[in-house]
Amino acid sequence: MRALIDLIIKNRHWFLFIALEVISLVFLFSYNGYQKSVYFTTANDVVGTAYNVISGISSYIHLREENQNMELANEELRKEVYGLRQQLEEALQNDSVKRMPELPALYHTIPAQVVNSTLHKANNLITINKGEVDGIRPEMGVICSRGIVGIVYMTSLHYSIVMPLLNENSHVSCRLKDSEYFGSLVWERGYANVAYATSIPRHAKVKKNDIVETNGYSDIFPPGLPIGIVTGIDDSTDGMSYRLKVRLFTDFPTLREVSVITDYYSPERHLLEEMAVDPAKQDSILKSQEQKKDAEEAQRKADEEKKKKAEEEMIKADLEKKYAETMGAQTSEQKKTTQTSEQEATVKTDTVR
Repeated sequence: MRALIDLIIKNRHWFLFIALEVISLVFLFSYNGYQKSVYFTTANDVVGTAYNVISGISSYIHLREENQNMELANEELRKEVYGLRQQLEEALQNDSVKRMPELPALYHTIPAQVVNSTLHKANNLITINKGEVDGIRPEMGVICSRGIVGIVYMTSLHYSIVMPLLNENSHVSCRLKDSEYFGSLVWERGYANVAYATSIPRHAKVKKNDIVETNGYSDIFPPGLPIGIVTGIDDSTDGMSYRLKVRLFTDFPTLREVSVITDYYSPERHLLEEMAVDPAKQDSILKSQEQKKDAEEAQRKADEEKKKKAEEEMIKADLEKKYAETMGAQTSEQKKTTQTSEQEATVKTDTVR
């Protein structure tokens, strides 16, 4: 302590000088606006630079710890991505929201909205807001974005009744995807998302999660439209075939938007199959076909006669027009000749006089 006192006494003039400088600077920056602003600006720059240097040093010191935390976060993200990828693969294998593949360009659809439907009856029906004036006829297929819906049953001018898959009278030809084993899809009263594929051969290789789709054997649906996914495999009552439990892709309780396939139905094929099933109808069908053919031939001849007559009228009108133009030209020429003759005669008379 004695040494400190001796140091202060020995250098007292330096300490006094420093104290006076500090006091003068305080008065200078406190009572002069320009010096005060310069001081604060310089101080802020200095302090900011100092803070940046300190922050950089601190960040460098803690860099290893931050890298470790970042690596842990990346590891958590990798695990989360892997889990999501696994869930996606499982969802693709058991996807109950399969999207309808695009129909071939040959087929066209008419969009419609569901205005009424039933789900709890043995023979459920769906009403849509499009009818005959929109080009819809019975026996046309109805689909949605997830799969097939049913078949048009009845039509009026502006509405149609659809027999959905959820109807005990509904039978749709189906097959296992990527195979030629086919059967018939039927609905047994119960759940609104479950139907059964029957008559699948015993030698068919079937497993759960197989896709069931249309086979194109009917003249209602094109082949390859998704129906559902196999969730159970049982034997039929006679033990000669499989009875597959199918979870339908179409969500009937929330169904609102549908489309009607308009260009796939073939009346000629339907008529031929009717003749093959019931030979007694052959005579009447053949007779109606002959009558239709005769009517078409008569209509064709009438159209040709009408066209020929119209062409003759056009030719006659053209000839009359040309004749009129020729006669008009001749008349005009005669008038000019007459006027010229009269003028010459007048000149001669004047000359004689």
